[in-house]
Amino acid sequence: MPESALPVTPVTFPPAFLWGAATSAYQIEGAVREDGRTPSIWDTFSHTPGRTAGGETGDIAVDHYHRYREDVALMAELGLSAYRFSISWSRVQPTGRGPAVQRGLDFYRRLVDELLAHGIKPAITLYHWDLPQELEDAGGWPERDTAYRFAEYAGIVGEALGDRVEQWITLNEPWCSAFLGYGSGVHAPGRTDAAAALRAAHHLNLAHGLGTSALRSVMPSRNTVAVSLNSCPVRPVSQDPADLAARQKIDDLANGVFHGPMLHGAYPETLFTATAAITDWSYVLDGDLATIDQPLDALGLNYYTPTLVSAASETAGSGSRSDGHGASAYSPWPGADDVTFHQTPGERTEMGWTIDPTGLHELIMRYSREAPGLPLYVTENGAAYDDKPDPEGRVHDPERTAYLHSHLSAVHRAITDGADVRGYYLWSLMDNFEWAYGYEKRFGAVYVDYATLARTPKSSAHWYSRAARTGALPPLED
Repeated sequence: MPESALPVTPVTFPPAFLWGAATSAYQIEGAVREDGRTPSIWDTFSHTPGRTAGGETGDIAVDHYHRYREDVALMAELGLSAYRFSISWSRVQPTGRGPAVQRGLDFYRRLVDELLAHGIKPAITLYHWDLPQELEDAGGWPERDTAYRFAEYAGIVGEALGDRVEQWITLNEPWCSAFLGYGSGVHAPGRTDAAAALRAAHHLNLAHGLGTSALRSVMPSRNTVAVSLNSCPVRPVSQDPADLAARQKIDDLANGVFHGPMLHGAYPETLFTATAAITDWSYVLDGDLATIDQPLDALGLNYYTPTLVSAASETAGSGSRSDGHGASAYSPWPGADDVTFHQTPGERTEMGWTIDPTGLHELIMRYSREAPGLPLYVTENGAAYDDKPDPEGRVHDPERTAYLHSHLSAVHRAITDGADVRGYYLWSLMDNFEWAYGYEKRFGAVYVDYATLARTPKSSAHWYSRAARTGALPPLED
């Protein structure tokens, strides 16, 4: 029998595996001045000339604030079993301190009730980059007080929704908040201060620990608390000691700076050494690491592409980088000016990110070793393509379907290899405001016509729907 005629073993996932999609508040909600909401750092940043593509903002986004019932019905039609969304801090607590605005909380109460009515499990992310502007005016994440303000906010939301929402995530990708927001300045608030970026990283870690404790103090014990890290596989171009040292430096800054304190109660000593000329880390106070090192119920991993590095060479130039995090004269990698970033080989998405599902398998297996016994979720994974409707209004995106198939196959291989992966959240449910890229990058499984805000599931959404309903990966489209 020829190989092509051999029966194909179905790629089948465990029965309880969650098939979800993810979004974030500023990217989809709109209604930025309604029901007491005040500006976040992303409102300020996007309204600053030159900060976003075409000067675009999230003022309307895709108007999820008014269309959430339509969006939840669409999720149900697609057969999703889970939906991960974030809370707008400044919608709930406009100044970042003090009592909640109940009108803001009521929106999330209605959203949660709608999800539950359709049999969809809500997963709440408390912080997806949209710090209330008043807290940034007071110093933002480089200031220790912001961590305490976050804990207060976490307690408010946990008390309001903890009776109906079991899955909680404290922070989404704190690396981006710290190093893109305060280091390279390509994300809000747009500051370019390496020392401030490292202080921000520590205070985000502290916020996670304090927020975890605050949630557990007000919620039923059945609820789970996690964090979503955009950890990435960091690979050296060779086994030369200088390249291995470059790999260690970036791994500390990309991964260890967060998972070290959160999972092991300590920062990597090599991180301290590499950044000694920038900061003395004196803001890490006695007791901080114990506060950060709260036992987690799960760990969320966000994955898009691996990172390839070497020591800087005379030909490449010190600090030469193509690290995929936006154009800036300032580096998001404090203390790593002697590292060169290389474009990994292979096909790329519209973001310029190399498609490499082996990196997702590598990442999952790493954290299975880093935190044995801790359930894992892929809380973001997806791709941007230049999607356009055909004359009949259908949106055919076979590239995204192939991307999802290959990455879900990598997840399945990790499960087969012993990893405890409980779910997958596709990024993103629908096209939306892609931060500094404005609306030019489409990550959605659902196409949004930005002129009419009509939603149209792409062919990848129908493929993913079949996977969600059957628990097995359908064959690729022709």
